[in-house]
Amino acid sequence: MFAGLPELGISNGEDLKETLTNCTEPLKAIDQFQTENGILLPTLQSALPFLDLHGTPRLEFHQSVFDELREKLMERVAIIAEGKEEDRYGKLEELLEKSFPLVKMPSIQPVVMQVLKHLPKVPEKKLKMVMADKELYKVCAVEVKRQIWQDNQALFGDEVSPLLKQYIVEKEAALFSSDLSILHNFFSPSPKMRRQGEVVLKLTQMIGKNVKLYDMVLQFLRTLFLRTRNVHYCTLRAELLMSLHDLDISEICSVDPCHKFTWCLDACIREKFVDAKRARELQGFLDGVKKGQEQVLGDLSMILCDPFACNTLVLSTVRNLQELLSQDALPRDSPDLMLLLRMLSLGQGAWDMIDSQVFKEPLHMSANTMSYSSIHLSLCVSQDLEVVTRFLPAMMSVVVDDHTFTVEQKLPSEEKSSLSYPTSLPDAFTRFLQENRVACEMGLYYVLHIAKQRNKNALQRLLPALVETHNDMAFGDIFLHLLTGHLTLLSDEFGSEEFCSVVFDGFLLTSFSSKENVHRHSLRMLLHLHHKVLPSYMETLMKTLEPPKQSSEPVKELYSQLTEKLEAHKKSPPPPDEAPTLDLGLHPVTVPTTASTPTTPL
Repeated sequence: MFAGLPELGISNGEDLKETLTNCTEPLKAIDQFQTENGILLPTLQSALPFLDLHGTPRLEFHQSVFDELREKLMERVAIIAEGKEEDRYGKLEELLEKSFPLVKMPSIQPVVMQVLKHLPKVPEKKLKMVMADKELYKVCAVEVKRQIWQDNQALFGDEVSPLLKQYIVEKEAALFSSDLSILHNFFSPSPKMRRQGEVVLKLTQMIGKNVKLYDMVLQFLRTLFLRTRNVHYCTLRAELLMSLHDLDISEICSVDPCHKFTWCLDACIREKFVDAKRARELQGFLDGVKKGQEQVLGDLSMILCDPFACNTLVLSTVRNLQELLSQDALPRDSPDLMLLLRMLSLGQGAWDMIDSQVFKEPLHMSANTMSYSSIHLSLCVSQDLEVVTRFLPAMMSVVVDDHTFTVEQKLPSEEKSSLSYPTSLPDAFTRFLQENRVACEMGLYYVLHIAKQRNKNALQRLLPALVETHNDMAFGDIFLHLLTGHLTLLSDEFGSEEFCSVVFDGFLLTSFSSKENVHRHSLRMLLHLHHKVLPSYMETLMKTLEPPKQSSEPVKELYSQLTEKLEAHKKSPPPPDEAPTLDLGLHPVTVPTTASTPTTPL
């Protein structure tokens, strides 16, 4: 407990023990020991007997004085560190030398830690001693740990790793949330709100203003993204940078070449739309990547691969296509649309770019293949020409079909044509859903769009086409999370066996046995909509969706919850039938009011 006192020439318990062992008059020896090691203040000696008269133990008195002096010293350390004296750090280093031998003494340790905390550069020897002692390392301030971490990547990785795992678990849990709503979904929280999450705040604090630690975290995120293909690491990359931006950490923001691009994109994500002004800014950042700095594209692609960025870009694309339709314009003639596709392509290709270490946007278009103005060349460099010239027109023809049918339904019966709603899709549309990830992303979001419009006909036409998509994107957690939420808007349609057959037999049940996440999302949706589904169809679904023994606990738990809800629904009494209205074809007649007549119309 008193280790280190002899090094400073201060007596400890062992010295007292030796003194008492060798002395002839113990009381005098104790008195002398107290005088030599007590508070060295001559005027105090005459006052101490008064404390004895009041029954105050000397230990209690000395402890209170010690605590007060320690607090004053710690305050003084902070004042010196924040001052402007040139030799302020020299003073702190001198104090550290005197106090460090007592770092294991609990009563002195806070002072030593306070000095270490305020030294911008702790002597290497002291850092190694702190790092080697688990207890000291545990209690030292994050400012000291940063100096240890910057030269010990493995140790820093051990500290960061649990936080990164926690972040992924939280994101995946949000996608399987029991809350099923179009208003409160995975993309509902604002960017600022997301940055208040525990993991982001902890990482921000751990990094501080240390560029080296920031670079280490980015490297961890790139490595994990490559290893797992998990796009949530891309979200964290953007959130971390913007969290440092919120704190005005210019030491890092000024050296991250992605800072201004991410800042601009963050504003778009907040508005859930890329307007023309910000589109030009984003294009300027992409076009401004200089020769020799192409590696920046790797980080930019990660930021664009963030699901929140992708969500904003695709929503903007769908909106842009609707505007072009109203203007009778072609997709290829919209510079804004070309830029959105360029950014989508860059984001969707993030994993390939970082994996291959080939940092350039894929050039699929050349001046020779351009059938329209060369001014659009810089906007189209990262898209396959066929996405613009074949897929988008096919997609717009689907939009036109939906629009035409909707308008026709509003016409008087004598003006309606005999044409029924189309059931097939253009070959180019289905082919691109299977072969091109950017086209597939747009197709999936169009399905969400028509679900939001409660367009049952269009949904029944499109859902079967999603069984085969590029990399099974239609069975990814993000899309299924959004789709199940959007389908709640069509809850009444689940009373139709035809509609249920399209949603379940034609789409979800085609892969639930091989993809457990699809099984989970199907059960999540039925927990909310089971009372709308035809009882006979629901019975068949329950048999089909019964989890096999090897299923995970979340699937079994969801199935169990659904079973309980169905049982409770069977036991609850049906709502009372409304009394039939007797319409006698009589118009209400108002009776003149008198004191004895009611005022109710008959």
